[in-house]
Amino acid sequence: MIVIVGCIVVIGAVLAGFVLSGGEVGALIHPTEVLTIGGAALGALIIMTPMNVLKDLARGMLTTLKGTPFDRDMYCQLFQTLYDLMRVARREGLIILESHVSNPHESDIFSKYPRIGGNHHVCEFICGALSPLIEGTASPDQLAVLLDTELKVLEEEHHAPTMALAKTADALPGFGIVAAVLGIVITMASIDGPVEEIGHKVGAALVGTFLGILASYGFFGPLAARMESLGHAEMAFFRTITTAVLAFVNNVPPKVALDQARRGVTSDVRPARTDLEDLFKKADAA
Repeated sequence: MIVIVGCIVVIGAVLAGFVLSGGEVGALIHPTEVLTIGGAALGALIIMTPMNVLKDLARGMLTTLKGTPFDRDMYCQLFQTLYDLMRVARREGLIILESHVSNPHESDIFSKYPRIGGNHHVCEFICGALSPLIEGTASPDQLAVLLDTELKVLEEEHHAPTMALAKTADALPGFGIVAAVLGIVITMASIDGPVEEIGHKVGAALVGTFLGILASYGFFGPLAARMESLGHAEMAFFRTITTAVLAFVNNVPPKVALDQARRGVTSDVRPARTDLEDLFKKADAA
């Protein structure tokens, strides 16, 4: 929603300034310029971007409209899920987690917290972090290396679509110039025509440059920055999981491990210490 509001503000500010200066909105409407710039930008994006990154880019742009799911409630459900898993493992042994990790969709723990159990990537990361411990294939130090490697891969995957969109934004002013040059070429072919017709064609050509610059700095550039910010929020969530799991496997009590993880969460989404204590009490009473 905030992205849509921002776009409306950009468009409104530009049109208001144009109209207040005595311009007519109709002078900015030239579908051929939009077709030239948009088609060239889309083609360049397809050329430089692998298909899997294009799919990630499409999903990322949809996420910018919906906003990040990693809010305070999501963190609360994460801490509840991890606390239940750690509490059960501490009481009955790590092997008891095998049924939850091998099939999280049928786990009574994951099903209690729908925002965690319903998020495929989060579920997979939690299960992937716990599996080596349950199977006995990794020591705590080795697990730290494994999770760090996985986080780096996730970060690279998040960065790829953002970089593709940022490069497209950088190219848009150039495509605007291309559209303007094409417009001037068309104008020169009609140079002996009426002055009004020549003025109209020159105006259309200049609109191409205007649209290219506006699209770059007013929409695609900020959209790429927004996607990068959302990517940071998701990576912070996975790092919180990593901190909690690594603390637990080093024999830190569940409550202390989760409090350590909580302290690494940014203040805008971090549950208060009292909130965490309430979550623990509810889980203990269940």
